[in-house]
Amino acid sequence: MEDRAARDPEATEVLPQHEFDCRSLEAYLTQYLPGFGAEPEAKLTVAQYRSGQSNPTFYLQKGFQKYVLRKQPPGPLLPKAHKINREFEVQKALFSVGFPVPKPLLYCNNASVIGTEFYVMEHLQGRIFRDFTIPGISPAERSAIYVAMMETLAQLHSLNIHSLQLDKYGIGAGYCKRQVSTWTKQYQATAHQDIPAMNQLSDWLMKNLPDNDKEENLIHGDFRLDNIIFHPKESRVIAVLDWELSTIGHPLSDLAYLFLFYSWPRTVPMINQRSYFQEDIGIPSMEELISVYCRCRGINPILPNWNFFLVLSYFKMAGIAQGIYSRYLLGNDTSETSFRFANMVQPLAETGLQLSKRTTLSHIDTTRKLFVQTRRGQEVLTRVKYFMKQHILPAEKEIIDFYVQNENSADKWKHPLVIDMLKEMAKAEGLWNLFLPAISGLNQVDYALIAEETGKCFFAPDVFNCQAPDTGNMELLHLYGDEEQKRQWLEPLLQGSIASCFCMTEPDVASSDATNIECSIQRDGDSYVINGKKWWISGAGNPKCKIAIVLGRTKNTSSASRHKQHSMILVPINTPGVELIRPVSVFGYMDHFHGGHFEIHFNQVRVPATNLILGEGRGFEIAQGRLGPGRIHHCMRTVGLAERALQIMCKRAAQRVAFKKKLYSHEVVAHWIAESRIAIEKVRLLTLKAAHSIDTVGPAGAKREIAMIKVAAPRTACKIIDRAIQVCGGAGVSQDYPLAYMYALTRALRLADGPDEVHLSAIATLELRDQARSLMAKV
Repeated sequence: MEDRAARDPEATEVLPQHEFDCRSLEAYLTQYLPGFGAEPEAKLTVAQYRSGQSNPTFYLQKGFQKYVLRKQPPGPLLPKAHKINREFEVQKALFSVGFPVPKPLLYCNNASVIGTEFYVMEHLQGRIFRDFTIPGISPAERSAIYVAMMETLAQLHSLNIHSLQLDKYGIGAGYCKRQVSTWTKQYQATAHQDIPAMNQLSDWLMKNLPDNDKEENLIHGDFRLDNIIFHPKESRVIAVLDWELSTIGHPLSDLAYLFLFYSWPRTVPMINQRSYFQEDIGIPSMEELISVYCRCRGINPILPNWNFFLVLSYFKMAGIAQGIYSRYLLGNDTSETSFRFANMVQPLAETGLQLSKRTTLSHIDTTRKLFVQTRRGQEVLTRVKYFMKQHILPAEKEIIDFYVQNENSADKWKHPLVIDMLKEMAKAEGLWNLFLPAISGLNQVDYALIAEETGKCFFAPDVFNCQAPDTGNMELLHLYGDEEQKRQWLEPLLQGSIASCFCMTEPDVASSDATNIECSIQRDGDSYVINGKKWWISGAGNPKCKIAIVLGRTKNTSSASRHKQHSMILVPINTPGVELIRPVSVFGYMDHFHGGHFEIHFNQVRVPATNLILGEGRGFEIAQGRLGPGRIHHCMRTVGLAERALQIMCKRAAQRVAFKKKLYSHEVVAHWIAESRIAIEKVRLLTLKAAHSIDTVGPAGAKREIAMIKVAAPRTACKIIDRAIQVCGGAGVSQDYPLAYMYALTRALRLADGPDEVHLSAIATLELRDQARSLMAKV
């Protein structure tokens, strides 16, 4: 036959056992395939794809026309195997609804043309990744490729088989039982030796079939990375290949089969793979991908019978390995590594048996059993982790560069366009306003762990509309605002179309004792007039900041108790008399991204009386309701920041050599790493306890826990960041690392929302009160 080196790099010379009559094929295609004979003088060239280990697949080229031919293998065939007419049928149906498959062009059931039945489809130019670690690309692109693959699988399982006219494509209900029976028979028909584990696995699967084995979806049957063509430059699926095992069945069988390599036994070689599964190279975790899949399908991420489907996948993979080796013995297989599959069957079956002995195999993280998230909390956390890895962290350098370049320009208070893009993406994903239980459906424990994740990147909370001080202000308006105040200010804040600031601290008094606040809010007819000076007003420099919530003393309540003399009022930033005096730096940082920290003067500022929140003298009552959950959020973000600092510390310690050994080999550095991990775990648990207390007894009942974490979290993070700086040396205090900025903001938290000493005094007061009660009870 005529063949030559194909232009498709995946193809090479045709194997002798798979040669066929090219002239006969050319004559047939010229007659029946439209466009094939457009260049009659051009010769048909044929090459064979080495990747096919079942139905031989060929690359055809005639002039500029390129095609792919897929045929049955020669020789005796296993029952119900190699039904290429089914492949053609399903691809035709899928192509008609826009699902990514190569366009099927022609089916030939006349075996006399090339010796077997065959079909022809279009040739697509793209990327096929044979190694699931996908070497040679960035972690961000690697993650995007896996997500695109998962979204495509969810799209497949969401198709309506009746609309596709494929309701007769498979038998339907009872798929799991049939799969166990089919693969048992396939294995028995090809077995070259007796492997007891395969028989035991077959028996276990038959005895543990899912109770509800009635799902009827179109499934691929062999869905994996190397059966997918990706766009040449984009992380986008353009075609799913090899539909030989497709049928109507249970979608979780596809999903579990895809995840085999996550728990692949290290004793079993991975054919054509460079290494085993690694999470640190950008491949999303199983939890993240399952969350993407379930979100796309609109189903609960807690998957029933997950253990059964993983065990079934190992049984199926062992059966496939046995089949490949059988074809190798018959001389029908195209792969040069087929002989190696003989030694894979037994260890794969034994791995399946080990999994079968587990009571469950859940994909949900259960390492934090003391304060377990709700199912929704787990699902949202998984989606946030993916969004962080896929979209936020890859944009970090671009955003930092924007502020470096605009440090001396008028744009320094603005956000780069990528932030607005990320916000729209987060909003579209439903990852928006997660801090507010009434909207998100999350409790404080749920959101605490989400806040930890977002704390790992300085701009992440803004992307999810979960940034301070807006979160506290939105909580305040939600709890205490009247309907008009909510309509005018809360709704646009929730939409992210405006920003806000909170004005409490004053330059002329010790504001750690909030009863010292002197800014006056005086009633004058239908208005209130505000006079006073405020500073450390975070976010006021943001061009989108349109409203300030101001705490001040109401004159006509001076005779009331010291905690009922202050009120809160809404003041639009553009009101005459509101003057932004200057931004105040934090250790020299202007904190442009967060809108800076401003000194603001209020000079005869007049606003409508309806802008007063809740009523005169209710300022401290409102403040306590605002600060409780907000402190939880701050502290959990701080835990995330500490995790990031520890990550930097470990990476640097593994890279640098001093005195002829790695930094981590020096005992002092090793101890810093260990002590940092211990400290993070302690603070996380303390913060989760505080969150749990708010969920169960409310902010007032959780005062002690809130005060304790407000002291512990920033102190712990400061210490860990300081250690990271020491390990990084001079680089640690430079702009090359984020540690100096992280330290500045975290050190400022020991003053924000009340200095450590105020909280320590409150903790001591509560402790002494409880101890005294205990002693009195004993007396």
